[in-house]
Amino acid sequence: MLVLTRKLNQSIIINDEIEVVVLEVRGEQVRLGIKAPKNVPVHRKEIFDQIHDENVAASEVDPSDVPGL
Repeated sequence: MLVLTRKLNQSIIINDEIEVVVLEVRGEQVRLGIKAPKNVPVHRKEIFDQIHDENVAASEVDPSDVPGL
């Protein structure tokens, strides 16, 4: 894991196409802005985990359990 220190309005660049900007620091909360191409999905970690779990569950469905297939 790379650990960086950034100040307000400073940013980091990932893979020449994704920019993460520090927009606001308020106590223990940090607001980040993320600029990425439209074809790059950006999700909060908890949402990404839910999507992943649902995809895994859907892939485990036996086709014989679905009537009409």
